[in-house]
Amino acid sequence: MRYSILGRSGLKVSRACLGTMTWGTQNNQQDADAQLDYALGRGVNFIDTAEMYAVPPTKDTYGKTEAIIGDWLARFPARRSEIILATKIAGNGLPWIRSGADITGQAVIDAVDASLKRLQTDYIDVYQLHWPNRTSPHFSKHWPGRLKFSEVDAELHTQGMLNILEGLNSCIKAGKIRHYGISDDTPWGIQQYLRLAEVHSLPKPVSIQNEFSLLHIKDWPYLIEQCVHCNIAYLPWSPLAGGALSGKYLGGARPQGSRWSLAQRHGLFRDNPRTEAAIGRFVEVAAHHGVTPSQLALAWCDQVDGVTSTIIGATTLSQLQEDLDAFEAPLPIAALNDIHEVLRKHPSPF
Repeated sequence: MRYSILGRSGLKVSRACLGTMTWGTQNNQQDADAQLDYALGRGVNFIDTAEMYAVPPTKDTYGKTEAIIGDWLARFPARRSEIILATKIAGNGLPWIRSGADITGQAVIDAVDASLKRLQTDYIDVYQLHWPNRTSPHFSKHWPGRLKFSEVDAELHTQGMLNILEGLNSCIKAGKIRHYGISDDTPWGIQQYLRLAEVHSLPKPVSIQNEFSLLHIKDWPYLIEQCVHCNIAYLPWSPLAGGALSGKYLGGARPQGSRWSLAQRHGLFRDNPRTEAAIGRFVEVAAHHGVTPSQLALAWCDQVDGVTSTIIGATTLSQLQEDLDAFEAPLPIAALNDIHEVLRKHPSPF
């Protein structure tokens, strides 16, 4: 396993980050224990979770993933120092989490305390804002006409960001979190947090995690350029597009127990004839170069300039092994050229 520095934090994180959002729905405690043991044995030291998990998010599954990790940490406390643990505060819109209210500084303080209790640890390495209070162009809302930025009260949101920063700073000073990051945000969001931190002598974000995959490259190049030059780690989530890039959903297939066989909060917005055509071509490229479709997608993501660590998720140990094998060796130039030909013919299919 190779490692990178997580932005300005100085933390050395594995190029593959173990995502955990299926723990508590598709995976139980025993599954999670096995995944953690295997991933750490392969050199993974970066674990990502969220208070909202498991997914699909419901009132009944809220906090379950953190509790599963906390159970593991309680049984193996000596292993806490082996991992960089990241979690997230949920944004607005979920009625069972703070009545669906916006993130505020006080909400951060309260949510950090609740996460620490569930995780059974006394500190969080990276605490992230799961999504901003304003509607952001993620989850296929990036197409022209979906949002009206001109109608957003930027000053009001900026004041809210400052209040959030003050809450994060309070938690950092208390030793409850070491660093913070953002998620599902934009270049404007990054710049506002950086500017506010500079003006008010508050901590700067160390990372951003956004959706990024062969089917969804909207952050390249503009947001990723900003991350590189502002020393913010870029962490792709859903690098397999919710499992679609494995090819297992081609032809309308819905394997029993797979993510697309479950109800989704945002629906199956990645599922359309354009993605079907693109995935079919990527499957052919993978076969030509002797790797699985999932490995092709993950290895490509890992090789994108500016990517710090790619968040992977698996429901079985065999899937986890396959995924981690993708980080062992870079794709050859011929494979990258074939991938880029497909990208040109099938840009942004969702």
